[in-house]
Amino acid sequence: LHSDVDKGDGSIKYILSGEGASSIFIIDENTGDIHATKRLDREEQAYYTLRAQALDRLTNKPVEPESEFVIKIQDINDNEPKFLDGPYTAGVPEMSPVGTSVVQVTATDADDPTYGNSARVVYSILQGQPYFSVEPKTGVIKTALPNMDREAKDQYLLVIQAKDMVGQNGGLSGTTSVTVTLTDVNDNPPRFPRRSYQYNVPESLPVASVVARIKAADADVGPNAEMEYKIVDGDGLGVFKISVDKDTQEGIITIQKVSLILSIHSILSIDSILFLQDGGR
Repeated sequence: LHSDVDKGDGSIKYILSGEGASSIFIIDENTGDIHATKRLDREEQAYYTLRAQALDRLTNKPVEPESEFVIKIQDINDNEPKFLDGPYTAGVPEMSPVGTSVVQVTATDADDPTYGNSARVVYSILQGQPYFSVEPKTGVIKTALPNMDREAKDQYLLVIQAKDMVGQNGGLSGTTSVTVTLTDVNDNPPRFPRRSYQYNVPESLPVASVVARIKAADADVGPNAEMEYKIVDGDGLGVFKISVDKDTQEGIITIQKVSLILSIHSILSIDSILFLQDGGR
C-alpha cells in the first residue's frame, strides 16, 4: 500500500485492521508492504477483507480516509477428487443389453471450479473391464458385454478413478470401488436329474396317500425357481395327482382315487409324463 501524501521521509506510517490483521497478515508500517505470516488455504477461506490507513507518525492522525480492500486466495490444484458416497453397491439384471445403466458415481473436488481445470474431473475404469464401462464426464457405469450370465458369475468388483485437470498429466486422482451384482432373470428351465423314476405302490394305500416325492433342479433363484408340477400324460392320469411342497419345491405325488385295486402291487412309472413349470416358464 502507498499513500500519495507519503514523500518517503518517514513521516507516514501504515496500519492494518480487519479480518486476519496481525494474526495472518502484517504490514510494514514504513513501506506499506503486506505479508502473510502463514500458508493460506483457499479451501479454508477464499478471501479476506482488510482495512488500511495512512497516519501522520507524529500526530497519529489519518492523512487520508481509511480504505478497504480484499485479498483473494488464488487456487492451486492441491485437492484430489473424492467419492464421498463410496464404496458403492448396485445391481443389474443378468442378460442385460450392452449399454444398460448400472449406477452413477460422483466425485467432488474441493478446488475452485471457476478457476482453471483444478476441479474438472473425468472418470475411468481401472478394474471391471471388459464387463463394464464408465462415462468419462458423467460417471455413469454401464454394461459393456452382452449375455452376462448370473449362473456363471453373479458378482463383479469394479474400481473407478476420478482424475482432475480433465485427466491431463499432473492431475490428482481418487478411486472408489463398486460391487455390481447380477440379479436373476428366469432364463433357465427346470430339469429332472433323472429321465425315469419307478416306485412300488401297495394296493392297500388309501386316497391322498403319498406315493413319491420328486424334485427338479433349477439354476435360477427366488421366485424364478418356484416350481409347478403337472401330470400331462401316461397311465396315471386321473389316478394320481401331483402338488408342490412350497418349502422344498418338491413334487408330491398322491393317490387321487381308489381305482388302483389290483391283485398284486401296482407299479407307478414316471417317464416323461410330468409337465414342469417354474416362475412363468
